[in-house]
Amino acid sequence: MDQRVQAVLNEYAARHQAELVEMRRLKPEEMGRIRDEFLIPLGPVVGNFVYELAKAQQAKVILELGMSFGYTSVYLGAAARETGGKVITTELDPKKIAYAKAMYEKAGLADIIEIRAGDARKTIDAAKERFDLVIVDLWKDLYVDCLDRFYPKLAPGAYIVGDNMIFPQDARKDAMAYRKAIRAKPHIDTVLLPIGNGIELSRYTAGLDADGIAAR
Repeated sequence: MDQRVQAVLNEYAARHQAELVEMRRLKPEEMGRIRDEFLIPLGPVVGNFVYELAKAQQAKVILELGMSFGYTSVYLGAAARETGGKVITTELDPKKIAYAKAMYEKAGLADIIEIRAGDARKTIDAAKERFDLVIVDLWKDLYVDCLDRFYPKLAPGAYIVGDNMIFPQDARKDAMAYRKAIRAKPHIDTVLLPIGNGIELSRYTAGLDADGIAAR
């Protein structure tokens, strides 16, 4: 990654560390009220994982469901710049969108990351693109609904990364529903990886040749 991108990732990481200290001080009811003010990101381990995955796959169209303050989008945008691709990301909150836009500018990625403001489900439905990589990290009760919507728009060999499969525990029911749903889809290979808060890594295998390669 270049210096501008790394500087922005360092800024996000510093904010996240400060927020972790603050979150430990909060009572559960207080945390519930202001949870949406915190980054609560995939984190650097999973961030670097999706960065390397997107590059290895040569992903051209990356869909991120749940931009929040834009931390993960920077990893994805850095990868997309190397593959000649783009990132489509979704968010409802104007405050988060404004923050993320400023960070994308600082990272030199504003021309690669496209924010489609509004309900992620409507964004998926309206999208004309076929997706090479999908990151699912929005409200957990929307995971299955979003899966049903983006599944028909997956490119051959597309990867899907579903976050929060292990933690937090209060999301476990929705995580299990998502894992069951994606395993029920045809042409899906999938595995649970215990990195970060737990990710379900899935691949859409339709359209691949005998060596697992998609025609371009």
